[in-house]
Amino acid sequence: MANEKISPGMQQYLDIKAEYPDAFLLFRMGDFYELFYEDAVKAAQILEIGLTSRNKNAENPIPMAGVPHHSAQQYIDVLVDLGYKVAIAEQMEDPKQAVGVVKREVVQVITPGTAVDSSKPYSNNNFLVAIDRDRNQFALSYMDLSTGEFYVTELQDFAAVRSEIQNLKAKEVVVGFELTEEESHILTKQMNLLLSYETTAYEDLHLIDTKLTELESQAASKLLQYVHQTQKRELSHLQAALHYEIKDYLQMTYATKSSLDLLENARTSKKHSSLYWLLDETKTAMGMRLLRTWIDRPLVNAQAIKERQDIIQVFLDQFFERSDLTESLKGVYDIERLASRVSFGKANPKDLLQLGQTLTQVPVIKAILESFAAPELDKLVKDIDTLPELESLIRSAIDPEAPATITEGGIIKTGFDERLDHYRQVMREGTSWIADIEAKERQASGITTLKIDYNKKDGYYFHVTNSNLSLVPEHFFRKATLKNSERFGTAELAKIEGDMLEAREQSSDLEYSIFMRIREQVEHYIQRLQHLAKSLATVDVLQSLAVVAENNHYVRPSFNDQQIIAIEEGRHAVVEKVMGTQEYIPNSIHFDAETSIQLITGPNMSGKSTYMRQLALTAVMAQMGSFVAADKVDLPIFDAIFTRIGAADDLISGQSTFMVEMMEANHAIQRASAQSLILFDELGRGTATYDGMALAQSIIEYIHDRVGAKTMFATHYHELTDLSRTLAHLVNVHVATLEKDGEVTFLHKISQGPADKSYGIHVAKIAGLPNQLLNRADHILTDLEAHSAKLTEEIVEPETLVPEVKQAQTQLVQEQLSLFADEEDSQVLAKLRETDLMNLTPMQAMNLIFELKNML
Repeated sequence: MANEKISPGMQQYLDIKAEYPDAFLLFRMGDFYELFYEDAVKAAQILEIGLTSRNKNAENPIPMAGVPHHSAQQYIDVLVDLGYKVAIAEQMEDPKQAVGVVKREVVQVITPGTAVDSSKPYSNNNFLVAIDRDRNQFALSYMDLSTGEFYVTELQDFAAVRSEIQNLKAKEVVVGFELTEEESHILTKQMNLLLSYETTAYEDLHLIDTKLTELESQAASKLLQYVHQTQKRELSHLQAALHYEIKDYLQMTYATKSSLDLLENARTSKKHSSLYWLLDETKTAMGMRLLRTWIDRPLVNAQAIKERQDIIQVFLDQFFERSDLTESLKGVYDIERLASRVSFGKANPKDLLQLGQTLTQVPVIKAILESFAAPELDKLVKDIDTLPELESLIRSAIDPEAPATITEGGIIKTGFDERLDHYRQVMREGTSWIADIEAKERQASGITTLKIDYNKKDGYYFHVTNSNLSLVPEHFFRKATLKNSERFGTAELAKIEGDMLEAREQSSDLEYSIFMRIREQVEHYIQRLQHLAKSLATVDVLQSLAVVAENNHYVRPSFNDQQIIAIEEGRHAVVEKVMGTQEYIPNSIHFDAETSIQLITGPNMSGKSTYMRQLALTAVMAQMGSFVAADKVDLPIFDAIFTRIGAADDLISGQSTFMVEMMEANHAIQRASAQSLILFDELGRGTATYDGMALAQSIIEYIHDRVGAKTMFATHYHELTDLSRTLAHLVNVHVATLEKDGEVTFLHKISQGPADKSYGIHVAKIAGLPNQLLNRADHILTDLEAHSAKLTEEIVEPETLVPEVKQAQTQLVQEQLSLFADEEDSQVLAKLRETDLMNLTPMQAMNLIFELKNML
């Protein structure tokens, strides 16, 4: 390429591409956006478009691919969805008037975190995140460019940063510092994020409050800089950066939210069968986004929760008014995003009509809220700004049948602008005016064949044959002479022709300029529109929660500060909705002030996990202000929920199920307080029996003695139930079963006390394993249990053992039985014989087991 002469146009392309090396460059050439070189090769493959070449006859033809400018958005969406950036280079002058190469500039860079103009309808937030660091302290700022929301906080460590990025479901992160290799690997490889780097801060006193910490200001300023660099325009819809604290909300990691299926079903990644699916009776896109936020960030402030509950109660108590309210919200469009389109300069007539239609609904909504006559709604009513002057402007200016385009006319209503009305009258009536002139002059002149014709050269003219030239009136003037006739004009005809020509040429330009002027006027209302959007979204979410509460017979929970959990006949709200109320078996959950741990035993498939999730889901619903699925509920306000439910390898980071399990357990134990809720399901099963049991017991003891959090610990280690004798704040519960004629039925009901046996073989039967296999397993189990009991009796009388030693001894015998029954001289048995079991502490017993296992 170096030896070949580059054309001025290609040199321009190369110069622009050098400024945007990490983006696909769409280079406007006439009616197409063209891509060249490597961009063309990659885009042709990704977008499945034709790959051609420029300078086909050259030694090294330049690869080229293009997409039509009018349908470019769908191709841009594909690239951005896949995590690429796209730079749009437009022609900045009319090619007909350009001297030399047409001037081109990049007018916008679209990235995964800044995409706002997707061709696909969507209602979820698209958050762009920025992170910064000062020594060991981090700041995180995030923004949704399509709504103008802008937030910032400080975080203590990189783990918290990672968790918050996951919670925000961000696709792109702007990094303001040098990442370590490990941090970079986590963000790019494990989390699949696009990283963009920005070290320059954008100073904006209006958007970045001086009350923010220096580190928060840095993160927010760098995020602003990146947004301005990519969008290349003033963004009047951006809201001031709002400081928030993670601890101001119920804290949950991304893994916890996923295991509880809060915003999507973890197995299907779909909305269906999630809490969001259950609670979503919203009627507006703004309401849908706010509902997701409330689910994602439940409250920890009792007064704020009560305010939401009070309004839901008002809506429940007045069915007819609420029905009217729900109906009125159906006419509300996404004014939050419409405001951003105005700010971006992308709002079209259809957008303004949607905004106008929404504003006509706002007084109706306000009047319905006032009709409730409830003081609980006073603040909501007061916050609803009807913006009558903006509604009037749009109603009087924009034609209800206006097209989506802004250059072809038909936008502005008749009666809004005198000059435009005149143009339209001329275009509409000009032809009949000419016909009237023709008839009038024919009669006045006596030329019976007189007629008006038109051509591009002469315009409108009177056609007079040579035989009638003597009858031509004095006010006619000659325009052209032909062989058998002449063409004449008049001042009146010339005026109408001028008016018609001006109307044709100027009408659409005038409409365009009027529309742009109206759009500028709308821009002045952006902040008030954003405030209105928040108010309408709040109304929408609260009515949605009221509808769901009524349809599903939910109750209003109360809160206490004695750390008491009292749920009467509670249900897992989502499972109940999926199964139906007839099939679902409710469970009561009780923790008195002195109880911190419930140890749950019982067979797999019997409902332990559902029982645990029921409590967490009830807490989440209660703290977001919703009513809950139960007959009666009284809860403490939790500051955090930690879960380890279900097994999953983290293959990308090379971590086994057990490692993930231990990391999540550590996260909970290190961060939980006495006001937290911990749910651990089958912890320790990912390793050898003794390892797992030792860890499980140690974790239970640690939470009991040092953390004090309300904890549900489901386990298949029945031996752990003996802990209730030594741990004062632990109680045993189990899943009830019914045995009849050798058949077992899981009742899915939680009862007090420990389970008396395991039902693994029965679960295998439900799973459909062959009968021959199941019968053999039954036989082996009977032999093992009998042999174990006999050997245990021979070694020592069980009733003389302390519970911990009895537990260790029984496990030990079962583990060694088949290996050493006939090996009298075995080292292991010798060690066992010389051990004084009666004087072992629990820890010595566990260490002995560990030593014997190593000897094997």
